[in-house]
Amino acid sequence: MARRFDHLADVEAFVTVVEKGTLSAGAVALGTTPSVLSRAISRLEARLGVQLLRRTTRRLNLTDAGALYLEQSRSAFALIDDAERRIQGQDGVLTGRVRLSVPTTYGHYRLPSLLARFALACPQVRVELSITNRNVDLVAEGYDLAIRLGQLPDSALVGRKLEDARLCLVAAPQYLVRAGTPQHIDDLAAHACLPFVMPSSGRVAPWLFRQRQEDREWLPVGDVQVTDDVLGSVSLALAGMGICQTYDFIVRERIERGELVEVLKAFAGRSRPFSVIYPPHRQLPAAARALIEFLVAEG
Repeated sequence: MARRFDHLADVEAFVTVVEKGTLSAGAVALGTTPSVLSRAISRLEARLGVQLLRRTTRRLNLTDAGALYLEQSRSAFALIDDAERRIQGQDGVLTGRVRLSVPTTYGHYRLPSLLARFALACPQVRVELSITNRNVDLVAEGYDLAIRLGQLPDSALVGRKLEDARLCLVAAPQYLVRAGTPQHIDDLAAHACLPFVMPSSGRVAPWLFRQRQEDREWLPVGDVQVTDDVLGSVSLALAGMGICQTYDFIVRERIERGELVEVLKAFAGRSRPFSVIYPPHRQLPAAARALIEFLVAEG
């Protein structure tokens, strides 16, 4: 009896090349050579009797048939992947893979200690971690979970809060010696502030304060603005370039070492939430469910 799906390696080659954008990048991802992938795609096109890709010297373009086949192939691979991971851990030993996306703030300063403890508890679970400030598409890009900042918008995603992260205002000692220490929110107008421009809106993120039990927002203005990665504001503050607002968990050790000084403590008290999110319609594998429960309990 002839094998019905002996061409799946060629399908994987096609999907990978399209996702990576070039034959060379696809070859790196699959640990092979561009010529091997080119032959695989040619075999697949011959089998289907249609052209999937238009090849030029600089780029690859999907044909209409190729776009349809790509969509269906991704869905098929996702079903296989979900089927494999749903049965993992049924023998009592938790195994499998979890794909997780987190922002740089959480990925560098909060998650490492949590994952270290999770790895001790579940040593046979492999976590594939993407640290990026881009909001990935969990379904289209194949992620199980993501950690996001802020109030979750109404969407098809399920969110569980991990924590309310305390905000604080900090500056380097050398800056405060040079420019003085602000005593009131209004004093910030005379200081070098380090605003963060939100990539999603192109607007400066307001600084959050609490004054006389009331919440107050203040819009920082500065000659140097940071975008894409909010950790850049902390780096600039450490260099003595001004004042920034950030999360206490990022700068607590630097404050204790004297590298930064918290200012306007009397106006602190605000926070922003971090949550773990996941698609509700996908049957999460046991490893992903275990990681969610661990993060919620330990976060």
